[in-house]
Amino acid sequence: MPDMKLFAGNATPELAKHIANRLYTSLGDIVVGRFSDGEVNVQINENVRGEDVFIIQSTCAPTNDNLMELLVMIDAMRRASAGRITAVIPYFGYARQDRRVRSARVPITAKVVADFLSTVGVDRVLTVDLHAEQIQGFFDVPVDNVFGSPVILEDMLQQSFERPIVVSPDIGGVVRARAIAKLLNDTDMAIIDKRRQRANEAEVMNIIGDVSDRDCILVDDMIDTAGTLCKAAEALKARGAKRVFAYATHPIFSGKAVENIKNSKIDEIVVCDTIPLTPEVKALKNVRQLTLSGMLAEAIRRISNEESISAMFHY
Repeated sequence: MPDMKLFAGNATPELAKHIANRLYTSLGDIVVGRFSDGEVNVQINENVRGEDVFIIQSTCAPTNDNLMELLVMIDAMRRASAGRITAVIPYFGYARQDRRVRSARVPITAKVVADFLSTVGVDRVLTVDLHAEQIQGFFDVPVDNVFGSPVILEDMLQQSFERPIVVSPDIGGVVRARAIAKLLNDTDMAIIDKRRQRANEAEVMNIIGDVSDRDCILVDDMIDTAGTLCKAAEALKARGAKRVFAYATHPIFSGKAVENIKNSKIDEIVVCDTIPLTPEVKALKNVRQLTLSGMLAEAIRRISNEESISAMFHY
């Protein structure tokens, strides 16, 4: 069996190190830098011929730079005759551009990225909580989409929630919220239905379910500007919620996210380390980060040993 070798770009260096530590190995010797004009420059400084190579790189902000690094690293590995190349993409950027809504003249960029990865020679993709699971069908290679929910659920079970209720921030997140509610001792669930009654009117948040005097647990796959999340927390508190907690896998935190969270009624936000936190986000007292390094390390080990990935998840 070929040896497993891990390499990392500049997107998630700490997560990559933690994954390597969990696998009792070290990251491979690779230089991912820039030429003077800003073009990506990659140099592999060890033999990878015939090896089972895993490249760890989220395509988070700066999205285009990190995506280009990943593509160039894959190409370098392919030209160096690596036996198998798996792209480990904890956060898959451009995943929200996965359809043409009402035949609008827009690209399906998630498909474009999938084509890029296939074209440069990746053999397999490992990612976490894809925004839309059907994106797996955009690829011409196998895709393993693993879930952050076991790590998130483990943290939830360690908390002292008072009369908890799981809340889906929108209709699209009901399946995720229902799964968490079932595993969280089969607790109750509420749904926030966002709608505009008429054009140019403010968005109204209708809460389906009784949240009065309860700890509300909002669950989502990602937090971007945190605007919708903060409005949801405000609506829940207005309906009598005792405390509001938010759990999400991907901490994008773009735009006015820090300002929105500072001014929000959210008691705590818990995210995973698929994207590094900026110093400004780290300074927020109500934001906490969990690591997916153990889960990703186990997934990598299973792929390398040709074992089942689905067996990691029992629900």
